[in-house]
Order: sequence, then structure tokens, then C-alpha cells
Amino acid sequence: MAYDHEEQEQMASLKNWWNQYGNLLTWALTIVLAGYAAWTGWNYYQRTQSTEASMLYNELQNAVKAKDQAKIQRAATDLQDRYVRTAYAQMSALVAAKSAVDANDLPLAKTQLQWVIDKGADAEYKAIARIRLAGILLDEKAYDAGLALLAADFPAEFAVNVADRKGDLLVAQNKLAEARTAYQLALDKAEQKNPGRQLIQLKLDAIGGVAAKAAA
Repeated sequence: MAYDHEEQEQMASLKNWWNQYGNLLTWALTIVLAGYAAWTGWNYYQRTQSTEASMLYNELQNAVKAKDQAKIQRAATDLQDRYVRTAYAQMSALVAAKSAVDANDLPLAKTQLQWVIDKGADAEYKAIARIRLAGILLDEKAYDAGLALLAADFPAEFAVNVADRKGDLLVAQNKLAEARTAYQLALDKAEQKNPGRQLIQLKLDAIGGVAAKAAA
């Protein structure tokens, strides 16, 4: 069917518009589609990583039940090497550290905890690692190093644990006034239902302290 004059003008305008903007539109569409493909691919990669890491972490848990120290450390290392961006890697290091402590292998435990501090992505896991590593340093009489670890910023929910561990380190250094302040802070921060309050109070009493309520 032959085009009338108005249709021919519309076709000509469309051709002119396409000649002027067609390449730009094609590139823009290509970029959008490439971005969508990359986003989809990344999500798939993340899901795959998480699934695989979960399976390996389950193997680690089975090794813990079997008390297979070698397999625990091997699984933890695999998780840290291959799935470093997942929470399972940080969790595996904490589990491997505890297993190493139980096996009286403190250097290995320190290595695992330091990995969480250096490579961990979550503030909560890093906080747990710092507090536990400070406990090992307490046992090793490396008191200043332990206190230095606890001088970092911690999420608010760890205030009790940090103050309590500081108190332990300060008592070991015979800095009893500072230790009383630390234990008192731990008590002030702890909720009444916190099961650790009684032990903190006992430690405070042992160095001549009094709880804030008793002193009032």
C-alpha cells in the first residue's frame, strides 16, 4: 500500500531521529542490559557461595562433634580461603579457635582469632574474636597486649564483656583501683537478668569493691 504524504513525512522524521539518536539509544540499552546481567550473575554467585559455604560449615560442625581437630582446622581454612566474604568463614574461625584452645594449641587459636579481627566483615564477630583473644593473652601473661586489643571500638552490646575482661587483665597487673572501675562498669552495663552479673560481683568483691546499689 502506498504511503500518503503525511505518513511519508512521519517515516522521514523517524529515520532522521534514528540517525541522530539511534546509536546512543542502542548503547544505553546495551549498558542497561549488561548491568542487569551483571547484577543477576552476582546474586547467583552470592547464593551459590552461601550454599557451598553452608555445606562446608556443616562438615566442620560434624568434625567438632567427632573431635577431629585436623578436619576442623582443614574445613575452617577452606572456608576462609574459598568463601571469605561469607559469615561462615568468620564463624568457622571462631569454632576452630575454640577447638584449638580445647586441644591446648594456643598459637593456632590465636591465629584463627586474629584472622577474624583482620579479615572479618562483621563487627560482632570481630568483637567476639578480640574478647576471646584477650582472654588467651591473659593466660599468657601478655596483659598490655590484651588491654590494647580491648581499646578498639566495640558494638554497644559487648560493653559488659569488654569491661569484665579489662577487669581481669587489670587484676593480673595488680592495678586494683582500675580493675574495680572496670568491674563496676560491667555491672552498670549488665541487665539484672544477665547470668554473668553474679560472677562479676564476686570478682569485684574479691578486690574490695562494692556494687553501686550496695553503696547507695
